[in-house]
Amino acid sequence: MFVKVCGLRTASDVRVAVDSGADAIGVVVHPPSPRYVDPATARDLVAAVPSSVLSVVVVADHTAADAAALTREIGADVLQLHGRYTAEDFAVAAAVPVRLWRATSLDQDPDLRVGAYGEEVLLLDSPVAGSGETWDAAAMDRRPDGRWLLAGGLGPDTVADAVRRVRPWGVDVSSGVESARGVKDHGRIAAFVDAAKDGGLQ
Repeated sequence: MFVKVCGLRTASDVRVAVDSGADAIGVVVHPPSPRYVDPATARDLVAAVPSSVLSVVVVADHTAADAAALTREIGADVLQLHGRYTAEDFAVAAAVPVRLWRATSLDQDPDLRVGAYGEEVLLLDSPVAGSGETWDAAAMDRRPDGRWLLAGGLGPDTVADAVRRVRPWGVDVSSGVESARGVKDHGRIAAFVDAAKDGGLQ
């Protein structure tokens, strides 16, 4: 089970996520997210990520060209375009070039084919990204195939059940491992990664 821990803001956040066994970490560079970090901080955080773990820059309101250039500047492995980006936007970013993930939600009636926009991974989120808002993933009548991440309302106590029911390729968490909005709880990070990995084996 692939696990991404997103919205990390401090060096200790990164260290705990990596030591806990996360496969990817995410840094959010679009304000006014409570998880926002400036590009210089993002660069420092990404520099602390070992090569065995993917570093992902998350944007929601940059142009595709600016987001791709920023990802290269920060030195991250992957750019995650979150929201209503078009196939043309992905083509612009891919030309920079950068590796791309696509993040969307069912309320946007997205194309659920992984790779439809040239992305490596599709992330399927709740309607309000980063809010902790849950949605009934078990009742999904359409699910992607291939490398896709389930996100939205997951936490240490719910992720194993979600994995068993939905069988995603991976999971993504942000607010579900926080003690306050934008503040990561290191114990919850470790517990989430353990639960997700264990759930994926059952």
